[in-house]
Amino acid sequence: MSETLFLEDLHPGKVWKSPGRTVTEADIVAFAGLTGDFDPLHIDHEYAANTPYGRPIAHGLLGVSFMAGLSSNFPRVKTLALVRIMDWQFVRPVFVGDTIHVETEIESILPKGRRSGEVLWDRRVLNQRDECVQLGKLVTLVSSQRFLPRNSPSVRTDDQLEAVATGRTGV
Repeated sequence: MSETLFLEDLHPGKVWKSPGRTVTEADIVAFAGLTGDFDPLHIDHEYAANTPYGRPIAHGLLGVSFMAGLSSNFPRVKTLALVRIMDWQFVRPVFVGDTIHVETEIESILPKGRRSGEVLWDRRVLNQRDECVQLGKLVTLVSSQRFLPRNSPSVRTDDQLEAVATGRTGV
């Protein structure tokens, strides 16, 4: 596992590539069960044989979910929140047996105060032939190294601040 990166460690233009993950029929069936999306295009071989794809395809949002998992440690970042997903495109279908990976590039960084910043990521999901199957942009809120947790000894609670302001002791 790589070291955790903070906002100060990130720079526009930096690129990472995740390891691959092979999509299985069990993945598709499990995703259908979790989401309730039992569209026959995904789970019915006979139905899917009569579509332009000729066989079942993975749910588009399953690909998005795999993208999130595959890129969560490539790079490993001190992420505070996913802010938004923008312009996500489903370029090609993903089939059982496809091995997908994610290429991640930092497009821009916007500091948000002294504790964090928004990072705009360009993400591409590629199959084993390096064909892009999905792509889009995400914005995450990333912690600065200067961020101190509320329970840190160098961060005062509201009660402690009030005590300092009023001269009370014993807080």
